[in-house]
Amino acid sequence: MQRVPLLTKDGSHTISIPEMGVTYHSTHGAIQESIHVFIEAGLQYYLSKNKKDIITIFEMGFGTGLNPLLTLLKAETLQQKISYHTIELYPLLQQEIAQLNYCAQLGRIDLEPLFKQLHTSNWNEGIQLTEKFSFLKINQSIINHKANFLVDIIFFDAFDPSVQPALWSKEIFEKAYLMLSKAGVLVTYCCKGDVRRAMQAAGFLVTRIPGPPGKREMLRAEKINF
Repeated sequence: MQRVPLLTKDGSHTISIPEMGVTYHSTHGAIQESIHVFIEAGLQYYLSKNKKDIITIFEMGFGTGLNPLLTLLKAETLQQKISYHTIELYPLLQQEIAQLNYCAQLGRIDLEPLFKQLHTSNWNEGIQLTEKFSFLKINQSIINHKANFLVDIIFFDAFDPSVQPALWSKEIFEKAYLMLSKAGVLVTYCCKGDVRRAMQAAGFLVTRIPGPPGKREMLRAEKINF
């Protein structure tokens, strides 16, 4: 299975999975959507309630590397230390990565070397990208992953439940719940009822909140039983 990203001039993108016959297209822009769902509703929300020297983030679905790039930028802006861990079973090919122009869209061409490092760094080996941002990517399925540390925030950015239903199950969210530290937060673009109920069954306090442009709602789940 391979995802193929193609970016338009406004930063929107298409991701296709030929083997599954599925294509996703963010008509309102991948960057705008990721900022809303993961940076604002996830990271900034957590920081508004918790003060920690180092925030640990776990991302379900490394994909194009947009979310860690935006998080690195936010770490720079806030001068907040962030340890970022991401898991991906099906990495993009180098020729596909070469098509990505997020740094240009953000007006930060200077970040191109760091963005390249996100993709070219060795799997399963942590690196210190900047003074405030460390990074580790794991080449594995979340189904088989065994976490040996707690995280503060989970960016749940898996493919839609209709494509990968096993990744949106009660069992996966139970695993996510156990991975989170006290008052931890999980955010996702998805707002389907079955997903919300699976999160609730796993122990989360789940809230529907306004979604990014083009999406009416998204979900934020919080760990409430410590």
